[in-house]
Amino acid sequence: MTYQNRLHPWCIVRQLPKMQKVVVDRFRRHQEADSRATTLRRLTPNATFVVLFDPTPAAIPAEPTVPAVPAV
Repeated sequence: MTYQNRLHPWCIVRQLPKMQKVVVDRFRRHQEADSRATTLRRLTPNATFVVLFDPTPAAIPAEPTVPAVPAV
């Protein structure tokens, strides 16, 4: 996740057929995202837009793998 995306956790997602989704835009504040989603719903009544909070943390480093201990 980029630094820009971490600064803008509220996102507008357009729902597509077959469980697909597209992030339309990202915002810092919920009110900004909600008002933009309202505008998009009015301009595109056939589409479905949802406002989501996406607190995706930075990538967590993978744990080192430990070789299996042979049975004695």
